This record gives sequence, C-alpha cells and structure tokens, in this order.
Amino acid sequence: MSSVTESVDVAVPVRTAYNQWTQFEEFPQFMEGVVEIRQIDDTMTHWKTEIAGVKREFDAAITEQLPDERVAWTSTGGTKQAGVVTFHRLDESHTRVTVQLDFEPEGVAEQAGDKLGIVDRRVKGDMKRFKEFIEGRGGVETGAWRGQVDRPNP
Repeated sequence: MSSVTESVDVAVPVRTAYNQWTQFEEFPQFMEGVVEIRQIDDTMTHWKTEIAGVKREFDAAITEQLPDERVAWTSTGGTKQAGVVTFHRLDESHTRVTVQLDFEPEGVAEQAGDKLGIVDRRVKGDMKRFKEFIEGRGGVETGAWRGQVDRPNP
C-alpha cells in the first residue's frame, strides 16, 4: 500500500468546510480524474474515475463520520483504497483540512506513477482546488449532511 497526506488551510469556518466535504457528488468540480460520484445512502458512494485514460468504477463505504471533525472511508471492491479527511479549527474563519489516502497501485503504469509522485501531486492539486472552490463560493457550502456514522467495533 502507498500513502499520501496533504493539508490545505481554507478561509472558511470549520462547519462550512466540513459541510462542503459531505457533498460527495460535488467532488468532480475540484477532484481531477473523478467523473462522477453518486451517494447511494448515508454510508455508500459509487465512484466513476478516469485517470490517464484508465476508467474505473467502485463503491466506497463511509466507515466513520463525525460532524466538523472527520470523514473516513474504504473501498468495498475493485480499487483498493481507504482514507480519512480531518477538519481542524484554526480560528473562527479558518480551517485546516487534511486528507490521508492509502491505496494500492494496480499494474506497472500505476506503480511507476506512484513512485514518480504523480498521486501526491494530484492530491495536492485536488486540495488546492477544494480551497478555490469553497472560498470562491463566498464561503457558502452547496449543502450539508450533519449525520454521524460511528466507527465499527472490531
């Protein structure tokens, strides 16, 4: 497994940053390579991606969601990945958003791309675009889901 961690400071309150992140269907507006995400229910999403001409579809389960604190997920088949995004209040109007993504590169091309830091750069770009997206909206989120998903017991 490979891992990427990236943070960005956004000029919005923690509640606004968190609320926007829960709008998974908006991800294609700031995540390169994400074609579509459908929210199936409170804990399941269906992803369509196209990266370097490689198309993939997979489901991801939200394994933990604590309002204004964190959202964690894991793929449920196909593409192997898991991650967590955390939200840290810097002050009343600034938030640090940190993403940690763990993934298993498939095939020689993805393994080479991982070694060349392509995934790191993509995540960094996605976080920069998230900042531009939420700040460019005047700090107003497109929606919110304030429900809680408790981490499963081992």
